[in-house]
Amino acid sequence: MTGKSSRTAPKVVVLFGGPSAEREVSLSSGCECAKALREEGYDVVELDAGPDLVERLKEIKPDVVFNALHGRWGEDGCVQGVLEWLQIPYTHSGVLASAIAMDKERAKDVFRAAGLPVMASVLADREEVKRRHVIAPPYVVKPYNEGSSVGIYIVNEGANSPPKLADTMPQTVMVETYAPGREMTTAVKDDVAFAVTDILTDGWYDYDAKYADGGSRHVIPADIPAEIEAACRDYAVRAHQALGCRGVSRTDFRWDETRGLDGLILLETNTQPGMTPTSLVPEQAAHNGMSFGALCAWMVEDASCNR
Repeated sequence: MTGKSSRTAPKVVVLFGGPSAEREVSLSSGCECAKALREEGYDVVELDAGPDLVERLKEIKPDVVFNALHGRWGEDGCVQGVLEWLQIPYTHSGVLASAIAMDKERAKDVFRAAGLPVMASVLADREEVKRRHVIAPPYVVKPYNEGSSVGIYIVNEGANSPPKLADTMPQTVMVETYAPGREMTTAVKDDVAFAVTDILTDGWYDYDAKYADGGSRHVIPADIPAEIEAACRDYAVRAHQALGCRGVSRTDFRWDETRGLDGLILLETNTQPGMTPTSLVPEQAAHNGMSFGALCAWMVEDASCNR
């Protein structure tokens, strides 16, 4: 940990909740992390991020902020900028990496420049997407700046009609060529890949499948060829580094096993991976012999400004 002087029991604010579409999972992540950090000996204050965030942080005077926010404002560089301004060391990625990773189209530009495989996509107006197929099916429509599979629409091959998007979708959406195959993910800590997890669901790996009990099954290590495992690890580290991530990130993939290595596609990189009981990063850490408490403690000790 860098920044303020350390104490016997450093005061850690676990920042969670907030106003994003992923508020509920952030509350769950934050509660789990706060509990683990208390067990590791830290002086923990839980703080639901609201309009009075700056005032509350000035009152509490933490040594570190553990950022357990998900989605917009907490994961897109906004709160990171606030913490930089206040000079409070914080966990996970900094302003620039967070902002780029949350903007799915700009993140793809970074991935392409790094030679990483991504699917073709366009940004389009929500109303236009509701009127016509802006690209040939099959394709996926999703917000370009949210995570956790919030607001995902799949348009299957041969579909006659465009999707009926909800009015809660942002005015600008991403329309991406559908990537078939298995869902897999790899976490990266301090530029080292943890493992590859194969995610099994009965349907699309959407918000409920990610966070509801029994929504998905995680197979770790994934039962895949050594070449594919090595590629997932390599791509995840390269994505982490290309974006300029810090701390822990998680990169998601689709793999069409009928096409071998050519069928492996990078979907996105999460700079604030979920830390709930069903989350993938704690599972991968445990697979590597690192307890949940030790993982949270490492994040606190890794915290800094100028990330």
